[in-house]
Amino acid sequence: MQLIIFDFDGTLGDTRRNIVTTMQMTIAELGLAGRTDDECASKIGLPLDGCFRSLYPDEDKETIRLCADTYRRIFQENLLTMKPQLFPKVKETLSALKAKGYTLTIASSRWHKSLSGLTHDLGIAEYISYLVGADDVEKAKPHSEPVLKTLSATGFDASQTLVVGDMNVDILMGLNAGAKTCGVTYGNGTRRELEEAGADYIIDTIDKLIDIVR
Repeated sequence: MQLIIFDFDGTLGDTRRNIVTTMQMTIAELGLAGRTDDECASKIGLPLDGCFRSLYPDEDKETIRLCADTYRRIFQENLLTMKPQLFPKVKETLSALKAKGYTLTIASSRWHKSLSGLTHDLGIAEYISYLVGADDVEKAKPHSEPVLKTLSATGFDASQTLVVGDMNVDILMGLNAGAKTCGVTYGNGTRRELEEAGADYIIDTIDKLIDIVR
């Protein structure tokens, strides 16, 4: 393995509280029927329009678009008082992998501008060679396009690649591209969901990646 593609939310960044709070504020502002925190959290990993479409399948396209736009505005406002954090050992692990010569990238359902801003704010941008956000692709996770776009940009082959994520859509994205996959259990998905998706490896802390790639 030479290339490692990370998910961001729930894998590198502990953003669950930010995401769920913002979703609830969006729902309240737009006067939509309430959803529980767990229902909101279960949609983490999907692009925003897919997230709200899943929560509100009977709403029209304009309402779903308004949900996504409102969410983005509120999320940025919330960052002033609600700062995401890295999961334990993330920065140390990225530093160690980079020092060993691995190319590290991120493929996220978050928009590129938001993703770039968070990697800088959390002090990990120096380790990341390439970013793919939801607005950089036509087809989002679990489609293989985010991985294939990364491979095209970095010059690696799927056989040299490990995709790391906390949700089944991350695992399926990697498998659909022909890459190896690693699920992490400390994020928003469950071990069972990762196993059922077909993850090649499952780890409880991110530093275990060093053993896997070695």
